[in-house]
Amino acid sequence: MRATISTIQKMKDQGQRIPALTAYDFLTARLVDAAGVPLILVGDSLGMVFLGYETTIPVRLEDVLHHTKAVARGCSNALVVADMPFMTYHISEAQALGNAARLIQDGGAHAVKLEGGRAMAPTVHRLVQSGIPVMGHIGLTPQSVHQLGGFKVQGKSVEQARQLLDDARALEDAGAFSIVLECVPAQLSAMVTDRLRIPTIGIGAGPDCDGEIQVISDLLGLVTDFVPKHAKRYAHLADEIRSALEGYVSDVTSRAFPTAEQSFSIDPAVIEKLTDRHDSEGSA
Repeated sequence: MRATISTIQKMKDQGQRIPALTAYDFLTARLVDAAGVPLILVGDSLGMVFLGYETTIPVRLEDVLHHTKAVARGCSNALVVADMPFMTYHISEAQALGNAARLIQDGGAHAVKLEGGRAMAPTVHRLVQSGIPVMGHIGLTPQSVHQLGGFKVQGKSVEQARQLLDDARALEDAGAFSIVLECVPAQLSAMVTDRLRIPTIGIGAGPDCDGEIQVISDLLGLVTDFVPKHAKRYAHLADEIRSALEGYVSDVTSRAFPTAEQSFSIDPAVIEKLTDRHDSEGSA
């Protein structure tokens, strides 16, 4: 049965932890879905993971739309949430509605995620009133990386902590069905989680959030040059993939692959007739 925002809320109400992951393509989404992950985010992190950008800022709506379509086709059980990229929901509520509608109607997403707290609450409310479920995102908001001065932990001062608490409450009041807390001190995340009725989904936010989300390439060990502090590697696929590819190169160059086992055959009589005809044409 397909997970819904009611499923996610019920998990919090019952004290059940909520595992969530990013996915950006059909095959990965199918594996994540089959593993029983109830919430899949098509994050704008795809810009850094799949497209090679240094930040998420260059990601366009068309990029997220393209990848959301693929993920939606690979899922039959998970709730699919699509990220709204930088400046696709800031100009006006009408802009936000139009772009969110595309992710739902054309992309196949079941909800959208946008960054920002109190300032974005009216937009969240407008989307929710229009039938579009919204996941909030506060703390470290990657689309504001230039304003924040880098990828830094948020909420460490009294002023920042109070603002984060206010932002979380504003998003809940606006109708958000859950909130991502990114790179927030564990004690503060626990306080936010305790004060909210809706689920909190942490990433670098400690063990007391209602759920956890990770970027799948970090979890699977596909990135070898940097491992975020908040991530845990459950596999080292980069090493396995590299080894497999080196084996392929070796087999092809040494003529060990392909062999008859990977080849198709034809009736020898056909080859004989082709050979006879070629020989007769050559002699003429």
